[in-house]
Amino acid sequence: MGRSAQAQTQRMIEQQLAQQNATNQQLYSSSQALGSQATAGYQNLLANPGYTNAEKSAITNLSQSALSSSFNALAQNASNRAARTRNAAGYGELIDSLARTRGQDQANLAQQNQITFGNASRSDRLSALAGLSGLYGTDTSLLGRALGIPAQLLDASARNAASGSSFLSALGSTFGHTLGSLPAAFFGG
Repeated sequence: MGRSAQAQTQRMIEQQLAQQNATNQQLYSSSQALGSQATAGYQNLLANPGYTNAEKSAITNLSQSALSSSFNALAQNASNRAARTRNAAGYGELIDSLARTRGQDQANLAQQNQITFGNASRSDRLSALAGLSGLYGTDTSLLGRALGIPAQLLDASARNAASGSSFLSALGSTFGHTLGSLPAAFFGG
């Protein structure tokens, strides 16, 4: 191989190396930018886990108003029956029973809402930890321990998330339980 061919080959190698270095630099810059955005998102999720106060308020108000509507309808039916039959015997007792059941169910629903809010918060924190762990190659359980979350809770949260339990299924279960127990109040069971 002559000197000119050798020089040309050398120039082509240097040109290809410069292009590859430019591509690598572009990829590195893009990776850094995406990593920064992802880190900011995960840190925001970690700092603000769960539902916002407005979302919590909306969930609580909607679920409680739906429960109240069903009890109001049942009380109205009892009132209509007493008026239709012109027999108020047992009406007061039925209204008292409805009020007791309504209070219990409202308390249960409020408790279920708080559990749902706590689970959403924990799930978001664990997602943020897992995301940061993926970005930086840090062990999630190590991050959990640094934040004071025991390993058992990390496993329990993962199992809970896998079970598919959600706010709406809990709400439906509460309504089903309530409405299922009320015919006995009307028909004496």
